[in-house]
Amino acid sequence: MQDLTTGSVTRHLLKTTSFMLVTMVFQTLYFLVDLYWVGRLGKEAVAGVGVAGNLTFIVLAMTQMLGVGTTTLVAHAAGRRDREQALRVFNQSQVLSMLVAAVFFGAATALRPAYTAALAADPEAAARANEYLRWFIPAMGLQFGLVAMGSALRGTGQFRPGMIVQTATVVINILLAPVLIFGWGTGRPMGVAGAALATLVAILIGSVWLLGYFLQEDSYLRFTPRDWLPRLDLWSKLLKIGLPAGAEFALIAVYLFVVYAVTRPFGAAAQAGFGIGQRIVQAGFMPVVALGFAVAPVAGQNFGARRADRVRDTFRSAALMSTGVMLVFALVSQAAPAALVRVFSTDAQVVAVGAEYLRITAWNYLASGLVFVAASMFQAMGNTIPSLATSFTRIVVVAVPVVLLAQRPGFELRWIWYLSVLSVTLQMTLSLLLLRREFRRRLGRADRSVLAAGETAPAS
Repeated sequence: MQDLTTGSVTRHLLKTTSFMLVTMVFQTLYFLVDLYWVGRLGKEAVAGVGVAGNLTFIVLAMTQMLGVGTTTLVAHAAGRRDREQALRVFNQSQVLSMLVAAVFFGAATALRPAYTAALAADPEAAARANEYLRWFIPAMGLQFGLVAMGSALRGTGQFRPGMIVQTATVVINILLAPVLIFGWGTGRPMGVAGAALATLVAILIGSVWLLGYFLQEDSYLRFTPRDWLPRLDLWSKLLKIGLPAGAEFALIAVYLFVVYAVTRPFGAAAQAGFGIGQRIVQAGFMPVVALGFAVAPVAGQNFGARRADRVRDTFRSAALMSTGVMLVFALVSQAAPAALVRVFSTDAQVVAVGAEYLRITAWNYLASGLVFVAASMFQAMGNTIPSLATSFTRIVVVAVPVVLLAQRPGFELRWIWYLSVLSVTLQMTLSLLLLRREFRRRLGRADRSVLAAGETAPAS
């Protein structure tokens, strides 16, 4: 375990963020390389994979539901030096993850044809989405255990194992994808299905690899069969923290479903342009996502140790880092949006839609970065409901007007992007106000405890 309750908060953030950033850089590279190869198959393939990729946000919602609670409770136990509780949380999170994974796999497999038919712009895009999901659904099922293990390690301040494993699996994916997509050396091109199969193989290798870290004798967290009997009280604590965080990603999935449904009349080119723009934004946000993964355990351990001053310092440092990174990305998106999209598609309609999306949404990058940091702080303090409330407000502000406006003649896609900028600005404002209130309520008690301890301590 790495103690994050002493030493420079900024140094801890930079160190832990750097580990996560290496992982995120490779993950981003995978997203972009995968999109590059799929883009060679045509706009219908890009649109189909984009529709199928929406399922990723459902998986993110469910894994976050488990992972956030695991990181928070393990970090609190580690901050209190309570290893037995950390072990119980880790083992119970694994049991719960396996159960949820099984339910997801069954439901996603059964609903796959209906899902693709409902969202794809045309039958060919739906066919490509079905091909992709045939292998992608099992890959996402394996993600549950992988995320639960990585989340527990982050709670103890250990980022290196996850970085090594995730980086290796991404490299495997990058190398394997074009071989399976185009049949290099095998003579059996699989198309978009090859991209999904590469993901499945890589995640399977990563899961087995990461499993090995918990089988070592000196591991702080280990598999203990005595803790495998379901503990509903502990599941309740995990879900109380994790459910709101997972619901946030579910709301993102709802937003994407609305956008893809509204863009259907505009054709596969519009869906492909939006899909490419989304991937580019995801790639640009990776540094802030990495920072968010670092904020939760750093602030969480200090919250568990009742170090209110260090919790506040964590937020201040992270907010400054996020603002700097997002400013650079916003400038790039404003300066050369078409060039970014053209890397993945040369279709004029696709480029036009993607470039407009990037140029407009760039105005909310700074606000989005601060929302990420605030959400991580809520996670660290074990109360993710305020973050869910702000996300719900954001989705309502976008989705309801979009559904209504889409019925009007002359509706244009850019109306959605402008509404998104407005909604994220509102979300940031609400998040910061609620975080300020949470600091007063939760950190105020810690401040009073420290003051009381100082007053009752014997004079030196």
